[in-house]
Amino acid sequence: MSEQKTGDIALDHIIDEMVDNVTNSKDEIFEIGEGSRQEYEKLYNELQETKQLVTTYIEEGDQLDQKVRFSRKRLSEVSRQFQKYSEEEIREVYEKTHALQMELSMKREKEKQLRCRRDDLERRLRQLEETIGRAEALGGKISVVLNYLTEDFKHVSDALETAKEKQQFGLQIIEAQEEERRRLSREIHDGPAQMLANVMLRSDLVERTYRARGIEDAMQEVQSVRSLVRSALYEVRRIIYDLRPMALDDLGLIPTLKKYLATVQDYTEGLTITFAPFGKEGRLESKYEVALFRLVQEAVQNAVNHAEAEEIKVKVEIMSTSAMIIVKDNGKGFDLNNKKEKSFGLMGMRERVEMLEGELNIDSSIGEGTIVTIHLPLN
Repeated sequence: MSEQKTGDIALDHIIDEMVDNVTNSKDEIFEIGEGSRQEYEKLYNELQETKQLVTTYIEEGDQLDQKVRFSRKRLSEVSRQFQKYSEEEIREVYEKTHALQMELSMKREKEKQLRCRRDDLERRLRQLEETIGRAEALGGKISVVLNYLTEDFKHVSDALETAKEKQQFGLQIIEAQEEERRRLSREIHDGPAQMLANVMLRSDLVERTYRARGIEDAMQEVQSVRSLVRSALYEVRRIIYDLRPMALDDLGLIPTLKKYLATVQDYTEGLTITFAPFGKEGRLESKYEVALFRLVQEAVQNAVNHAEAEEIKVKVEIMSTSAMIIVKDNGKGFDLNNKKEKSFGLMGMRERVEMLEGELNIDSSIGEGTIVTIHLPLN
């Protein structure tokens, strides 16, 4: 197979991977939108019931208020002419007036609680409407991107005539993919995640209020809603991190790698990861930070998922004109001469390195672990 044909296949694979990632993102955003719609419908029904209860309590309160006024007037007359009434009749009028006043006070307090609940439900419904609108808009934009990828990019390698054109084009694809991940990450973070966190706070406040009033059935419902929202919030944050670690934009390469490797170690039983950064401090150009992070991520994931390593050593050295990555594991290794169908991870790493005019070297043998060495020029 010629070098150009191999490059074409690799480029088609990159585009296929992009289509899969964007499709998955679209499906996840659709699920978030559907979940928000279901929550909206549920809260809307609750709001209608609450409004009806408010109206009922207002009407009953007004009727009681008239009765209280009449009873107080009667009590005033009895007090002025107490010599005409027996002690028992006076006490009966007083107790009736007091009972009506207590009942009216309880009605007004319940009406106040229902009004607060109604206002809270209306605020949450407005927030859900905004979230649904954002999800629909974002889904539409992703559909445009997906159509563009599937219709115009699917066989684009046929139109590339030289290796340099393919190299530059592939780099633009990667940059566009990372830009899409960044945009999706911030859209979801500023929308659904913030909304769900606010709902959690409001549900806790409602829970305390209802606990004080002793409404156990309402407490069970609130706890159920809180559990659902917590799960949705966890899933949204997972999507954000998978699309693009926001720390990469905020903190830079080295702090993001530290956090990522610590997370991998925490969630992988029996694994120890040693991270050793060297050289120049400070920020790099965005495309280099993204490339270096993804290369380390792919090498570590290969060691965890395929090599079944128990110890991984990661070294990153940033110099003024170049960067070097070394990822060494004590896993089961593999035969470099044995090409596997599932070696797309290594292929993707090689493509990314070549597009940045770097060098990738893999040293491995069965039972001896693997050493991945990457050298990138920082032009």
